[in-house]
Amino acid sequence: MNKFKDFMNNNALKFIILMGVVSLFADMTYEGARSITGPYLAILGASAVTVGFVAGFGELIGYIMRFLSGYLTDRTRSYWAITVTGYLINLMAVPLLALAGSWEIAAALIIAERTGKGLRAPSRDVMLSYACSQVGHGWGFGLHEALDQIGAILGPLIVAVILFSHGSYQIGFAFLLLPALLAISVLMISRFLYPHPHELEVKIPQLDTKGFKKAYWLYVIAAALIAAGFADFALIAYHFEKVAIVSTALIPIFYAVAMGVDGVAALVFGRLFDKIGLSIMIVVALISSLFAPLVFLGGSYLAFIGMVLWGVSMGAQESIMRSSVAVMSTVEKRGSAYGVFQTIYGISWFAGSLLMGALYDFSITYLIVFSVLIQLISIPVFISMLRIRNQKGENIKI
Repeated sequence: MNKFKDFMNNNALKFIILMGVVSLFADMTYEGARSITGPYLAILGASAVTVGFVAGFGELIGYIMRFLSGYLTDRTRSYWAITVTGYLINLMAVPLLALAGSWEIAAALIIAERTGKGLRAPSRDVMLSYACSQVGHGWGFGLHEALDQIGAILGPLIVAVILFSHGSYQIGFAFLLLPALLAISVLMISRFLYPHPHELEVKIPQLDTKGFKKAYWLYVIAAALIAAGFADFALIAYHFEKVAIVSTALIPIFYAVAMGVDGVAALVFGRLFDKIGLSIMIVVALISSLFAPLVFLGGSYLAFIGMVLWGVSMGAQESIMRSSVAVMSTVEKRGSAYGVFQTIYGISWFAGSLLMGALYDFSITYLIVFSVLIQLISIPVFISMLRIRNQKGENIKI
C-alpha cells in the first residue's frame, strides 16, 4: 500500500511511464509497418535497389533531422511542440501507406515516417532526462525502453496475424491507425498533465555551459564505433534466409525474441548504470562484439544465442547511451547533446551496415573480423573517457 502511495506521489515516474506507453503504441505502429514495407514496395513495382535505398535514405534523413531538432530544442525550449509535431508526422504516415497507389508515394511516406521520428527524438529524450534525474537515469531510460520494446514485439506480430488471416498489406497498414491514435491520445494527456517537464529536473549545479567537453566527444566516438560494427537485422535475416539456418517462418520469431531480450536488458543494464556508472559501457562493448561470429558462422542453436546477445546489446545501448548523454551534458545544451550524439551514432550505423553488406558478398569472415574489431576498439576509447573524468574530479558513478 505504501509503495502504491509512493508511486502516486512520484510525478517523475508517472511521466516516464506515460511516455513509455506513448512509445509502446508508437512502436506498434511503425515497427508493425516496417515489417512489411519491403515486400509492399516490391508489390507496387519498386526494384530491390530502390527498396534498399528508400530504407537506408529514410534512416539517414531521420538521424540528420536529430541534429537540427536538438539545436532547435535548445534554442526554443518548445519541447512539447517539437515532440507532438514529430509524433504526428511519424505516426500518421503509416496508415496513409494503405492509400499509396504507387511505390513513389509509398517511398515518400516511409521517408516522412523516419523524418518525424528524427524530429521528435531529441526533445522527447530531453524531457525524459528531466524526470529520470529523480529516479536514476539508467532505470528511467531502461523502463522507457522496456515499454517501447513491448510495442516493437506486438506490432509485427499483429501484422503477421492479419496477413496469415488472408488480409492484404493495405489492411495491415490501415489497422495500424488504431495504435497510432492511441499513442497520440496518451501523448496529449501527458502534455496536459505535465506542461512544464523541465520542472521535474533535480537541480544540479552546472559549472560550464560552453560547448561539449572532451569526455563527451570521446564517448560519442566510442559509441559510434559500436554502432559501425553492429549489424542491422535486415542483413542478419538475409543471411538466415540465404544459408537456410532456420526456416523462413522462424526468422521473425528470432527477431521477436531479440526484441523481448532487448526490453529486459534495458532494465538490467539501466540499473547497473545507476550503480556502477559509465564504466558499464565496457561490458556492453564486449557483449556486443560476440554476436557476429555466432550469428554468421554458427548453426541454428548458436545463431539463436547470437540473436539473444544482439538483443542484450541493443537494449543496453538504448538505455545506457541515452542516460550517459544526460549526465554528460548541461541542461542548457542537452537537446544539442542528444541531437549530435544520435546523428553521429546513426550515420556510423548506416555506414557500417553498408560496409558489412559489401563485405558479406566478398567474405563473411571479413565481415565478422570487422564487426568484432571495430567494437573492441571502442573499449580503449571508453577507458580514455573515464580517465579524463577522473582527472577532472567528475563523479563516474552517477
